[in-house]
Amino acid sequence: MTGRGAARRSALFEELVALLVGEGFARLTLDDLAARLRCSKRTLYGLAGSKEQLVRAAVVHFFRRATARVEAVLAAATDPAERLAAYLRAVSAELAPVSPQFFDDVAAFEPAAEVYERNTRAAAGRVQQLIEEGVRAGVFREVHVTFAADVISSVMVRIQRRQVAAATGLADAEAYDQLAELLLSGLRKA
Repeated sequence: MTGRGAARRSALFEELVALLVGEGFARLTLDDLAARLRCSKRTLYGLAGSKEQLVRAAVVHFFRRATARVEAVLAAATDPAERLAAYLRAVSAELAPVSPQFFDDVAAFEPAAEVYERNTRAAAGRVQQLIEEGVRAGVFREVHVTFAADVISSVMVRIQRRQVAAATGLADAEAYDQLAELLLSGLRKA
């Protein structure tokens, strides 16, 4: 494949990710996707062998890119409390532009739900590390870090499964903002 062909495929894939994130994917057929992206179905099959594989690849790409941006924000913060807040707010910022339909479709499509769940577990592990840093630095009060991480992980999983949205009406990004506020208020020393 020529450099131009690879660049076109990459650009097409980015357009696909933006379309799916913005509108969801369950109701879209391969014909719909091809028409919206102004390409042939054959071109889409060049990206992945089926709609399901295409969706999974797009979801993986979305979370991989979001994780890289969240980690970049985290790397710029130094104070442990600032790092925890920065991390959760960066997660919120990454999720904010995502349509509720995308999250609903991800929750209903097992291969995509597995990707979101794996990312949620990794994020919960990262939060645990950040809490441990804060406790060690004396910025956070002494807490049972594993318990705190388990509680946080439970909330993150509920967000991922759309249970928080159903119970509270909060979008995923808003729920992460609220989680950040609760954590920081509960962990900081008085």
